[in-house]
Amino acid sequence: MVSIKKWRHPLFLILMITLLASAVLPSTALAYVPFDTNYKDSYKRLTWTQAAYIPVEVMGRGIYATDPKDPSKQMYSPLVQPKGLFIDEKDHVYIADTGNNRIVHLNEKGEVQRIIQVDESPLKKPEGVFIDKKGDIYVADTGNKRIVRLDSGGKLIKEFKRPDSKFIPESFKYDPVKVTVDKRGFLYIATLGGYQGLLQLDPEGSFQSFFGANKTVFSVMDAMKRMLYTREMYLREISKLPGSVSSVTIDKNGFIYTVTKEVDKGQIKKLNIAGKDLLAMKKEGSDTEEKIKSFGEVRFPGKDKIVPKLHDVAVDKDGNITVIDSAQKYVNQYDANGNLLFFWSGDSKATSSLLGVVKTPSAIAVNSKKQLFILDEENSVIQVLGLSEFGKLVHKANQLTQEGRYEESEKPWKEVSRLNAYYTPAMLGLAKAAYKKEEYDKAERLYYAAGQIQGYSDSFWQLRLRWFQSHFSTLMNVILVLGLAFYIFNRVTRKSKFREKWVNRSESQISLIAQLKHAFYILKHPIDGFSAIRYEGKGGFASSSIMLLLALVSFCIYRGFTDFKFNPDIILDVDLMTVLFQFMIVWVCWIVSNYLISTIYRGEGRFRDVAYGSSYALFPLVLIGLPLTVLSHMMALSEDSIYLFLQGAMVLWIGLMMFWQVQSMQNYSVGETVMNILLSIITMTLLGVLVFIMFSLSSELKDFLYSVYQEVTIR
Repeated sequence: MVSIKKWRHPLFLILMITLLASAVLPSTALAYVPFDTNYKDSYKRLTWTQAAYIPVEVMGRGIYATDPKDPSKQMYSPLVQPKGLFIDEKDHVYIADTGNNRIVHLNEKGEVQRIIQVDESPLKKPEGVFIDKKGDIYVADTGNKRIVRLDSGGKLIKEFKRPDSKFIPESFKYDPVKVTVDKRGFLYIATLGGYQGLLQLDPEGSFQSFFGANKTVFSVMDAMKRMLYTREMYLREISKLPGSVSSVTIDKNGFIYTVTKEVDKGQIKKLNIAGKDLLAMKKEGSDTEEKIKSFGEVRFPGKDKIVPKLHDVAVDKDGNITVIDSAQKYVNQYDANGNLLFFWSGDSKATSSLLGVVKTPSAIAVNSKKQLFILDEENSVIQVLGLSEFGKLVHKANQLTQEGRYEESEKPWKEVSRLNAYYTPAMLGLAKAAYKKEEYDKAERLYYAAGQIQGYSDSFWQLRLRWFQSHFSTLMNVILVLGLAFYIFNRVTRKSKFREKWVNRSESQISLIAQLKHAFYILKHPIDGFSAIRYEGKGGFASSSIMLLLALVSFCIYRGFTDFKFNPDIILDVDLMTVLFQFMIVWVCWIVSNYLISTIYRGEGRFRDVAYGSSYALFPLVLIGLPLTVLSHMMALSEDSIYLFLQGAMVLWIGLMMFWQVQSMQNYSVGETVMNILLSIITMTLLGVLVFIMFSLSSELKDFLYSVYQEVTIR
């Protein structure tokens, strides 16, 4: 028997607690997950999260078919280069076994139900499969350039070959790779290299239209070519074609989802019956597309730009979109509005296969339990992943938020935040719940932490409205008292001696103060004011240095302290030293370039005149930049037109001041001033390139000298 002293021993107690905890905790808590799960917010900040999915099992290994030599026997017949996957309403799995020219039907447990080969018209390299509500089977029979429709028993009903239509160009290649069918019986076919979009056919196989095509990217260089090239030259250019749709699926609501590999944005589309992409970002209160979203995540892009190649898509019953990246082996999951939830990947380069790690993903599907089925073409198996407790919690909370049930979503979002305080969707969910409960202070803090500008602005607007409602009477009384006091003061002192002295005050006898005050004269009379600096000594080294310092400080404050609503970059902590360095580089390059061009181009100004005048020309940055920074903290995003107007006015004013400075300092006409400024900008660009080359060569020279030093010291 164990003595009481042994029971009380600390090590024994720790051992008992550990054994008890292992018995109570669910097995998933201790399960090994061979991949890392991440999240990236809108600022591309990477967050590591708990696994959203965990490996469950592998399907498709034990496949046996009838031995053609002895029909009474079964022979092992594994999958060969499978490319298509579909799960029906009964959670039965259908695999397009491309290498074996067949469709393999598994039940929900992964047991083989049948093998479909269509004896009356054999399949050839099928790459896609779809099952409709009636149980009819549609196969993208790629090798035979057709879509076949089979009944639930696998008998051939109809073939959909290349439709005969004058609206289909002769160059169009009809090589079906994926197919889906809506509730009307209309077919949506993704073809190999079909940049025109999905081929839409009616139930009889007649061509209806091209559906959901991508747009061609039109760059500034293309616009210049169109303006400058002759017709013959432009026709010799290589044609720019939009990306071709690589896969298609449909959800329970009838929305069509497409995936495209060869584009940088809009890789995933959620199309309604009119072909409108519902995932594109739009302006509030308008149907005009503002920005096309970019999909496909990369954990560490590095120096070389890695472009994700999304290959296939699946949509679960809640509308969550999961896509696979055939190049980087990432699995990306987004909610129904295209907002990222998770992405993950494992070490697919390992020599041995691991449960849950896909080496060559070729297709993806999801069942009614929201389990993911990822088809591994290289290993010829299906990796099955199930939601973890963390993943279930996120899905539940996010679904409540998507449905507008913000207060109900607060509890699960709090639990998600407790498990991972850096998970941004949890912050957004809690912010929406706080806003719904009119806790605007809390909502504002959470929206800021999540980096969500619109929600932050809406919360600020509500707080500002509350403040005005509670302080309006006091504010009006203060304004009335100040106005009345000013009126009385003006009436009482209008004939006093100190008012006469103020009106008739003489110019300051201190040269520096007089030169600083000259900046205000330049604002009223720019041509005469800059000429006075050149010919009358109204500006000097000290005063221009102070003006430059004021402009520099104002610019740093403007860049670093403008409110989050109008300067989202501050959430990433703006490096003021970098801002200061950039400002000074641009200013120095400007005065050097402008002086050199003026020397060549019949200018009369000296170097110091250019430097002094350029410093004084920045004075609007002080007059508008600082108040605009303060004003940004008092304005909501709905008032951005006022902010942008003042910002544009500041930039225009500085530009005009620089123009008048060059004109008066160099004694130019308007045309000569324009030419001088254009040549100065070109010179600035060349100086920038030379500085970049110099730094690059100096770095190489340093490495070379260091290697020579090492050789000498070693030998």
